[in-house]
Amino acid sequence: MSKMGDNQINPRQGFELSVPMPPEVGSKCYDDDGRLKRTGTVWTASAHIITAVIGSGVLSLAWAVAQLGWVAGPAVMLLFSFVTYYTSTLLSACYRSGDPVTGKRNYTYTNAVRSNLGGFKVKICGFVQYLNLFGVAIGYTIASSISMVAIKRSNCFYKNGDTAPCHVNSNPYMIAFGVAEIIFSQIPDFDQLWWLSIVAAVMSFTYSSIGLGLGIAKVVETGTIKGSMTGIDIGAVTETQKIWRSFQALGDIAFAYSYSLILIEIQDTVKSPPSEAKTMKKATLVSVATTTLFYMLCGCMGYAAFGDSSPGNLLTGFGFFNPYWLIDIANAAIVIHLVGAYQVFVQPLYAFVEKTVKEKYPHSQFITKDIKFRLPVFGSYNLNLFRLVWRTSFVIVTTVISMILPFFNDVVGLLGALGFWPLTVYFPVEMYIAQKRIPKWSTRWLCLQTLSGACLIITIAAAAGSIAGVISDLKIYKPFKTSY
Repeated sequence: MSKMGDNQINPRQGFELSVPMPPEVGSKCYDDDGRLKRTGTVWTASAHIITAVIGSGVLSLAWAVAQLGWVAGPAVMLLFSFVTYYTSTLLSACYRSGDPVTGKRNYTYTNAVRSNLGGFKVKICGFVQYLNLFGVAIGYTIASSISMVAIKRSNCFYKNGDTAPCHVNSNPYMIAFGVAEIIFSQIPDFDQLWWLSIVAAVMSFTYSSIGLGLGIAKVVETGTIKGSMTGIDIGAVTETQKIWRSFQALGDIAFAYSYSLILIEIQDTVKSPPSEAKTMKKATLVSVATTTLFYMLCGCMGYAAFGDSSPGNLLTGFGFFNPYWLIDIANAAIVIHLVGAYQVFVQPLYAFVEKTVKEKYPHSQFITKDIKFRLPVFGSYNLNLFRLVWRTSFVIVTTVISMILPFFNDVVGLLGALGFWPLTVYFPVEMYIAQKRIPKWSTRWLCLQTLSGACLIITIAAAAGSIAGVISDLKIYKPFKTSY
């Protein structure tokens, strides 16, 4: 390893070449773009997607179904799953420009927009994508702290009874999550996160299954399926609240399906042949189908168990108190999952900033120089000082903002609304039309534009509902003094 510094290898290759490679790779260790051969499969891509998708959003679905009722709730979930799957297949077709097998690769979502649309749309896309990634980091920090607080409160309830106050300040737990993310943020590249994604995907199934099981047990215990065809009744809430909450529920469900903003980056880890688009289409089908099944079960069983009083977060709103140890396991699984999901979402943002800064200051030692050393167990590691400072600063900023605005349901709804139409629908549709040269006013063009327009209306409604929720929360909130 001491000789490696003498070779003319760029930092990314230098790190990855130090990992022992299978003997059959031999000299064929580079892809058609000169980068190290990608090794991702349908299953690793599915793990990345499931890690990104089955996040904290699943826990707000019972509340969302409660606002919409037994008819509209499941119908909206199915609608979002279909739209997400369809537009994801359109987006995956834009990974390569021109020929789907040998065309030029687009390494990021923004690159794909630049190749297919160009102009001012690239800047709009970049701004919306990276703002959304920043927002997701805040949302996941809030969600993880709520789950850690829930563990503490669950144990308090167990010792002191279900009626004990058991107030806990969430700030120390947000700081603890931030410290963990600072450490994991030093993983240099997306393709080195595969193991973290698999662990996180297993954790997501763990807590989703526990939430589902507890919902079924509650229904069996009471012997009744709660809820109504139209959701929470006017009287329990005002007519205006019913409208805003229904809109916010749309945002919560949209957020639960949001992963298009990192689809291209996930696709860039996939090996070929077969073509990356084919692999990604299969991975999208596997992950969206799996996710939808879990969402329908968790959302509907949670609503069946609690009806109109379904909590905003199924495992931390204390719809369930016992068995307390099972609630603790579920919440611990949420925290572990969110540690991984945070990384899956912010890595594209990290990569964008680092690439931009390197291009602007190519001769800066602080930005470009890697310090190579060995870590026990993990082997060799390249420490980049700029990466250390920038990523640490990013985590600190997101943690502080989370401590200022810890509104889980409203933040989730707003993030879902802001990201859904532009990133999940508009840009994939426009890029697909441009790449396939679909004629204006043709039947296919009209169908795609109708889909885009309908989703824009849903996005505006969801954003309005979530903003109304945030305004309502701010009336009774004091910064840095949140307790549950």
